[in-house]
Amino acid sequence: MRGRRVLALALASLFCLPTLAAEPWPGAQKAPTKAELKAQKDQTQALLQFQKDLASVLALRTETEPLLGAALLARPLSNPPEVLTYHALLERASRNADAGPRVTWVRLADCDAKAGTCPNAEAVTQLQQQAPDNAAVWLLKLGIDDHNGDANAARADLAKAASAKTYDDYLGASMKALANSVSQLPPPPDTFNALQGAGAAGVQMVIVFGLASAQPMPGFQNTAKFCEANKENAAIVGDCLKLAKVLEWGSSPLGRSLGLHLRETLSADAADQQSAKNARLNLIWQMQRFAQLNVQAQGDKATAQKLLALARSGGTEMSVVLAALRAYGMPAEAPAGWEPSHVESSK
Repeated sequence: MRGRRVLALALASLFCLPTLAAEPWPGAQKAPTKAELKAQKDQTQALLQFQKDLASVLALRTETEPLLGAALLARPLSNPPEVLTYHALLERASRNADAGPRVTWVRLADCDAKAGTCPNAEAVTQLQQQAPDNAAVWLLKLGIDDHNGDANAARADLAKAASAKTYDDYLGASMKALANSVSQLPPPPDTFNALQGAGAAGVQMVIVFGLASAQPMPGFQNTAKFCEANKENAAIVGDCLKLAKVLEWGSSPLGRSLGLHLRETLSADAADQQSAKNARLNLIWQMQRFAQLNVQAQGDKATAQKLLALARSGGTEMSVVLAALRAYGMPAEAPAGWEPSHVESSK
């Protein structure tokens, strides 16, 4: 639910690829009291009810983006009516001619993890047909094949990912759908955090960035491990380095981090390794600054509104991060001598 989680996950993975473990949010305070926990629980319930109300309004629409937004809003709900289920809303969205891979990618999560049916096999197959030049699709399949112990299939997936023209995990499209959806109704007062001053914009931002954080992700860990386990295979290393270039210019900070990690660890050129290391340091700097803006937005209406506007722009996750830094005069490159020894809190 919380808009903070997406950045916490991103920062954790930037620090320690291939391990993608969640870390405490920047500026985390001491453990909350019972009263604070109850207030958080009440606010969460109010947010879920607000999401249900938003989804109900959006479900009256027939266009792809409102239905995609409704589905993302409805996904965390417990026992919603059939017309408001994640499955039903995505089925409706997918019937539109302009649905494309942005909807199919979200359908990956239309599955039952307990039954072992995740990701949605039909969506995996459809993505290969809809977006064969997207490395994200083949990294998704690589993760599945590697998990199933099929090294030959994983090798083929890596080759296709390396030859892809782009990388896009469609998180930008989901953020746009959510950011345009949350303004359909005013958030009720019980969704506000009394200790923060961003008001309605703060609530909307928490929903947009929080739900976007649940976007299905491809097999980053599997890819890193597969490449590192085959360091002695020149052909595989060559494809891993080709993939690194695709990822470095892709839509995702996580993908970019993996690309830089691969180049830093697999390149035979010392200068290339150092270049990747420097670029990854700058990426960590960028994500920490963006995390700082998210913290700031919790208490500042203008910042929350600005981040929402950027999410509505229709760019990628990476473009939103860089645009936010530019808007607040934050450099994209880390200062000389800066080291990411810890995640800094907002000042």
